Amino acid sequence: MRFNLKGIFVLAITCSLCGFLLSLVYSSAKDKIKDNQKKAIYQAIEKIAKGYKEVVPIKVRSIDVYKLIDEKEKIMGYAFLVEGQGYQDKIKILGVINKSGTTLKGIEIIDSKETPGLGARIGEEFFTSQFKNLKVFPSIQLTQKEKVKNNQVKAITGATVSSTAVVNILNKGIKELREAGVFND
Repeated sequence: MRFNLKGIFVLAITCSLCGFLLSLVYSSAKDKIKDNQKKAIYQAIEKIAKGYKEVVPIKVRSIDVYKLIDEKEKIMGYAFLVEGQGYQDKIKILGVINKSGTTLKGIEIIDSKETPGLGARIGEEFFTSQFKNLKVFPSIQLTQKEKVKNNQVKAITGATVSSTAVVNILNKGIKELREAGVFND
């Protein structure tokens, strides 16, 4: 019995020390992590949107929105960060849409932990390029065949769940922005 108490005591001290060190590392790194996430968002905006002078972050309901302001101080569009459930984990998407909320200028997958070689292909250029100048009204549609409408994207073979998740996440986010009156400026 005495040996068990000694072992428990050593284990408790070791776990407490590891927990303390882990929290110390996290607290020292969390600002850097936030800065890197913010940097990734602004790089994605820069990659998709052209001709803006200034980015003004705002919060609309649960969505991070970025007003894109042109040289004449007018809104030229919006970038928005949405996330939702994919096949394995959350997918975080940055989309850029015109100021009237009718045409998606493009998307960038910010974070995804989908299956390598299948669902992870949602971040590849061949898939994301389908969202360039895509009509979003009434909604984005997913098709298994070749696109015939200007609001359709072709699903990735073998990754229908991930493809569907991207479309659903975007549709939900755009609908929420519409309902909040973002495109009425």
